[in-house]
Amino acid sequence: MSTRNKLYFASDFHLGAPGYASSREREDRLVRWLDMIKADAAEVFLMGDLFDFWFEYKTVVPKGYIRFLGKIAELADAGIKIYLFKGNHDMWMFDYFTKEFGAVIISNELVIARSGKMFYLHHGDGLGPGDHMYKLLKKIFRSRLCQWFFARIHPNLGVGIANYWSAHSRIANKDKNELMPEHQEWLIRFSHELLKTRFYDYLVFGHRHKPLDIPLNEKSRYINLGEWVNYSPYAEFDGQELKLKYFEKPIVASV
Repeated sequence: MSTRNKLYFASDFHLGAPGYASSREREDRLVRWLDMIKADAAEVFLMGDLFDFWFEYKTVVPKGYIRFLGKIAELADAGIKIYLFKGNHDMWMFDYFTKEFGAVIISNELVIARSGKMFYLHHGDGLGPGDHMYKLLKKIFRSRLCQWFFARIHPNLGVGIANYWSAHSRIANKDKNELMPEHQEWLIRFSHELLKTRFYDYLVFGHRHKPLDIPLNEKSRYINLGEWVNYSPYAEFDGQELKLKYFEKPIVASV
C-alpha cells in the first residue's frame, strides 16, 4: 500500500475557456492527472483560476465541470486535504466547495511549514508594484455589496456578462501576460521584497501563465505553476524538494 506523503500544486486551469470542446479536453486531462496523484497525495493545492468564471448563487452554481469536481470529491473522500485558492477569474467562491467536499478556501496568501520547509503560496494577482486599476477592481469585486448586487442578476444574464468580460479581459491583457526579463517580473520582485522580512524555501504562485523555477538566492526559489491550456505543469513536494513537472505536455518557458 502506498503512503500518502506528497504535496501537489497546480493553477490556472481556466475551465470553460475558450470554448466547450477545448475545455472538456482539458478537464479530461486534469482528471487523468488527479487519478495519477491520488495514490500518494496528502494535500493538493489548486491555486486559483480553476474556472474562467465562477459565481455561487444561493441555490445555483455554473453548470459543467462535473468530471473535475467529481474527481476532487473522490480525492477528498479518500482523506486527501484540498485547498482551493481564489484567483482573479474565480474570486467569487464562497462555501459550496467547503460544504461538498471539505475544501479549504484561500482568499489571499497561505503560509505553511511542511517537513521543515517554509512555503509562501498565493495566486499572484494584485501583488507587487503597479497595476493600480486591477487592485481597485479587485477590492470592488470582492466587496460584499458588489457580490450582493451581482447575485440579484438572473444567472443567464450574469454568467453571460461575466463570460463576455472574461474573454475581452484575456484579449486586453495579452501583452501584459508576456514574460518580462527576470528583474522586471513583478512577482519575482515581490518575492525578493518578501524575503527581506521572512525566510521561505519556496514562493509559489500562478497567474502569470508561464511555468518557471528560478533561484532567488542560495536557499529560496520562485515557482510559477503556469497554466494548463498550453503547458499542463504542476509542482510536487516529496518531503525533501519541490519540483516543477509537466503532465503529458513537457514544455518549458524561460525568462
